[in-house]
Parts: sequence; structure tokens; C-alpha cells
Amino acid sequence: MKNFIYLSIISALFISCGGGSDDPNPTPTENVAPSVPVLTSPVDNKLCLENTVSFSWNNSTDENKDAITYQIQVAKDNAFTQIVKTFDGADNTASIALDKNTAFYWRIKAIDSKGLTSAYSSVFKFYTAGDAVVNHLPFAPELVAPVLNSALNAGTVSLKWNASDVDTADALTYDVYFGTANPPTAKIAENKSEKTFDTTIESGKQYFWKVVVKDNKGGETVGQVWKFKAN
Repeated sequence: MKNFIYLSIISALFISCGGGSDDPNPTPTENVAPSVPVLTSPVDNKLCLENTVSFSWNNSTDENKDAITYQIQVAKDNAFTQIVKTFDGADNTASIALDKNTAFYWRIKAIDSKGLTSAYSSVFKFYTAGDAVVNHLPFAPELVAPVLNSALNAGTVSLKWNASDVDTADALTYDVYFGTANPPTAKIAENKSEKTFDTTIESGKQYFWKVVVKDNKGGETVGQVWKFKAN
């Protein structure tokens, strides 16, 4: 009985002094990347009448309440291998001077104060107007399928893409290049109006393909090279 009383008293003292309740070395909260910014302006497929373009986007959020900055990339191609402007800042707006009569592609990522970054936003495209320009070139084609670097079963594969033109009345057609060479040189389809083409692939080979977009006024844009392999 006495042992029980002693244990009860010791336990009460231990609890009253906070024993076991406070961790002297608490585990730091894991840093979480900010959310992906959402683009708002210029909207996708926009014709900008001025070459000084005002960009805006919805603010990202951060679970750790870290301060956030943003990095904008503006490029002349949708693969962002020809970046012409970058801009870093804490606001959700920016104005950037660009060349006239040119197609541009833009995206943003958020960066927290600890250096962790979000994924890039979706990519929007726009065209800056030029002096006395009658026709604007089509935008570069966008990959739909097969997914870049994917592995497919041998047999028939459907090549699919999207394309658009700021001159919405223009009719677009497509040439498709496909093969095992990089870049592909064999034209397997010409002046197609559909944005898909079926072809066959052989097991154990890697394939490369690209699409050339043409409008009915003589303008054309060569797309980037996409690739996949056959199991």
C-alpha cells in the first residue's frame, strides 16, 4: 500500500512539473512548396495591341506562411529553349517590353523564402501586334499524345496535337514528320486538317516526331521534336 502511495505521489509530481510533455528538441515543421500560380492575363491566344505587355496572375499560397516571390519566363517557343525575358518580384503583376509582331509563350513559378519552388504554371501564348501586319503566324503546336518520353506497345499509335492561331478566321493545316532519326525528316502526312494521325511502330525502337502548322495565308510554324519508344 505504501509503495502504491509513493508511486502515486511521484507520478503526480512528475506530471505537475510537466515531465514528458515538452520536447526540448521539437521536430522542425517540414517546408512545403508554394502552390502553383494561376495565370490570368494576357489570356491564352491573346493578340496584344501593345508590345509592352502587362502580366498578372493569382497569388500562390504557402502552408508555412513563408514570403513568396515569383519568376516569370517569356519565350519565343513553347519548349522554353528561347527565353527572351525573365522577371522576378513579389507582386502578382509585371509589365515587360517585347518585340512587335512576335508569338510569345509565358509561365510562372512561385518561390518561398527558404528557396523551395512550385511547379511551373500552365503555359499561355500571345501575339504582339506589329505595324501594318496583315497575317500572324500560327502558334507552335502543343503535344496531346503520346505523352513525351512514354513507352508504348508495338503496333498502331495515334499521334495527336493541338494548334491555334490568333487570326481565328485562318484555316490551319498540318504536315507531320516521323521516324527514328532525330530530328525526323520523313514527311508522313501533308496538308492534313485533322489534328491526329495514325501510324505503326516496331518493338525496341525510339521514335521522334514533329508537326508543322500552316495557315491559309502562307504562314507556317515548325513545332518542337517530341519522342517516345516502343516496348
